[in-house]
Amino acid sequence: MICIQPYASPLGGILLAADETGLVGLWFDGQKYFARTLPAEIVQKSTPILAEATRWLDLYFAGYVPDFTPPLHPAGSAFRKSVWDILLTIPYGQTLTYGDIARQLAAQQGGRVSAQAVGGAVGHNPISLIIPCHRVVGTNGSLTGYAGGIEKKVRLLELEHADMRGLFVPQKGSAL
Repeated sequence: MICIQPYASPLGGILLAADETGLVGLWFDGQKYFARTLPAEIVQKSTPILAEATRWLDLYFAGYVPDFTPPLHPAGSAFRKSVWDILLTIPYGQTLTYGDIARQLAAQQGGRVSAQAVGGAVGHNPISLIIPCHRVVGTNGSLTGYAGGIEKKVRLLELEHADMRGLFVPQKGSAL
């Protein structure tokens, strides 16, 4: 059974979802792909996993670096999960490029991996923030591709005191 719980963040509403194994979703209200992985049968109630995710969010939005990760159980292909595993290694306040991740995957798996394929996996991350897709930027410093919206990506990186020099919001018509 999937249990859901709303969370009021300083950046707007968040929906948390968990099964018996771990967190399956964390979405900002209205974000791209919002709750698409949820089944029709869900129950709104707190669980220990959702309480742990809430505690993580409370610490994060208070400006602390959480020293734990709640249990995670994202649904996705083996490729997407390998990308999300790399996202979990990006330190608080730092960024990687889509190309960096593609090179890491290529080294792990052999062969070539495209930055565009990585971008697709990053964009479909069902557990925003905790699996920190907001820490991925374009090779040229472009703050592209955050399903929660570019404004939120900027605010999250600012909250983490990331070095924003060289990063920029793309102009209309480019990959937002």
